[in-house]
Amino acid sequence: MNPLVILLGSFFILVALKVPVAFALSLSSMITITHLGLPFMSVINQMFASVNSFPLLAVPFFLLLGRLMNDGGITDRLVRVSDALVGHVRGGLGHVNVMVSMLFAGLSGSAAADTAGIGSMLIPAMKKAGYDTDFSVAITAASSTLGVIIPPSIMMVIYGAMGTVSIGALFLAGLLPGVVIGLVQMAYTYFLALKKGYPANPKRSPRDMLRALAHAALPMMLPVIILGGIVGGVFTATEAAAVAVVYGMLLIVGVYRSLSLRQLVRVFGDSVVNYSLAMFAVANAGIMGWLIGYLDAPEAIASLISGITASATGVLLLIVALLLIIGTFLSPITAIIIFLPIIQGLGEMAGVHPVHLGIIVVLTLSLGMVTPPYGICLLIASDIGEISAPRAFRAALPLVILTLIIIVMGVFLGDVLLFLPRLLMPDFV
Repeated sequence: MNPLVILLGSFFILVALKVPVAFALSLSSMITITHLGLPFMSVINQMFASVNSFPLLAVPFFLLLGRLMNDGGITDRLVRVSDALVGHVRGGLGHVNVMVSMLFAGLSGSAAADTAGIGSMLIPAMKKAGYDTDFSVAITAASSTLGVIIPPSIMMVIYGAMGTVSIGALFLAGLLPGVVIGLVQMAYTYFLALKKGYPANPKRSPRDMLRALAHAALPMMLPVIILGGIVGGVFTATEAAAVAVVYGMLLIVGVYRSLSLRQLVRVFGDSVVNYSLAMFAVANAGIMGWLIGYLDAPEAIASLISGITASATGVLLLIVALLLIIGTFLSPITAIIIFLPIIQGLGEMAGVHPVHLGIIVVLTLSLGMVTPPYGICLLIASDIGEISAPRAFRAALPLVILTLIIIVMGVFLGDVLLFLPRLLMPDFV
């Protein structure tokens, strides 16, 4: 039997049997290695090689930063700023929900942290203010995916580290689509507010707006530090993440004093556990990714696709279709590591710019966070809103379709997505 069929077939069977994905990855890989007669030391070597990467060190720092922002009360400050800026528009709390996600995305890089932190505050508030529970959950889940699109983004760090693509260029390329998706979500919220009579919050005076901005000014400097440092060549992505964590700790412990040293130790401990679980999955995904490359799958699939289309646009659309399916049952990070050799092989065949390809992959996989059965953001939000995931997905479906339209536009408008990276980081694009 074809080893690639054994590898992927056994993996999907194990996932269908509800074996945890990290273990399904390693078990299917070991079955294939046994079939091929390769030494089992290959497993250990590839697990180590997958996580032995300096750029990947940015991941625990961004995870820790997101946890600090949540536990340190920074989310409250962002909510006040968002309320002052857009809360007075019809459907005010829905707009606040999206705006906070856009701001929080610039601090944490994690969509799940966004959903948990913002959802626990705004979903109950929206329900109390008369918003439908379904919509409250849907807009929270959909807007939280901006956490992996607007920089810094943990998913972009993984993609850049594994695919040797400039992380700074990916960060810059994610700005425009992230903002556009946020604005489209606000437009949908406004349309629904007019249709269903959702209220607006009282309009704030200019003085209140300035006070809210001043209240959150120091945390909002974090994206400037991260992006400015990377684009200016002062930091690598990993160094920028470390500097951001130190800055965040100084704010929370030294300036705002919202966390004690004892609480800080607990945050560190929880972050270590969360990072260890994520890296275990990354290590196991690395084995499968290596096997896919070893079995020449990228070349075989590229030859197959070239018989259908060789144009950059056609290949990108096929990649979008493939990732939409994959994203429904695999986490984005796992999907990137496993299928990156195939994705980049197709991109090279069609002559797609690596940064353009990376942004399309990240945008498409972000939808998997709101599509069952994986849909981690949808599951977290529906749990907070106390409704079923299928019911929440029905409410989120229009937002998913709108995002998909933007992704397809991004396929055709590669030069627009690459404008900022080419302008600010010409040496890396």
